[in-house]
Amino acid sequence: MPTLPATTNGTSSSGATTNGATTGRRGRPGYDQQTVLNVAVEVFNRHGYDATSMGILAENLGISKSAIYHHVPSKEDLLSLALEEALGGLESVWASPEAQSGTAEHRLEFVVRSTVRVLTEKLPFVTLLLRLRGNTETERAALERRRSFDRKVAELIGAAREEGTLRKDIDPRTVSRLLFGTINSIVEWYRPGGSLTPEKLADDVVTVVFDGLHTRS
Repeated sequence: MPTLPATTNGTSSSGATTNGATTGRRGRPGYDQQTVLNVAVEVFNRHGYDATSMGILAENLGISKSAIYHHVPSKEDLLSLALEEALGGLESVWASPEAQSGTAEHRLEFVVRSTVRVLTEKLPFVTLLLRLRGNTETERAALERRRSFDRKVAELIGAAREEGTLRKDIDPRTVSRLLFGTINSIVEWYRPGGSLTPEKLADDVVTVVFDGLHTRS
């Protein structure tokens, strides 16, 4: 994960202050590093990463390009920091005890529920991850980390089939693709703050995936 340049005492020529924030132009408030990143991700998702220039970012932030460089060396470094938000959250799921012990079915259910939680908490960042094209080294590295996550889930699906808790008449690769298709589609329609809470969304995904839509007899 890239590190951002440290500030020094005094005010830089780009308008940076000693606390790491920048002074916005035309009376706009200053920005800290996380705010710059949040705005950058929103702009990347709106215009596409490739089509977004540092000039467009500066316009959306209301500061100069040199002020952005005070916080991050390049546009690709912004991308790397943004992708770490998404991938770090997803990869942390596997560190939980619930993902390491118990039946494969219960571990899979925990991973599905936790993945939905990370997606809703990091929605703009995961959206950016899912829209990558692999045009840069940073993108290709992120896509490989995403594929590694997918492979672990596929292995859990296989283990659950072997223990007899998941049906065996459907190819596990098909199950994996349908599962990820369901979860990944959330970024296209879910809006935080609505009547559908992240917890209820996770419950609904788990219910549909594991129990289906038929009513119980």
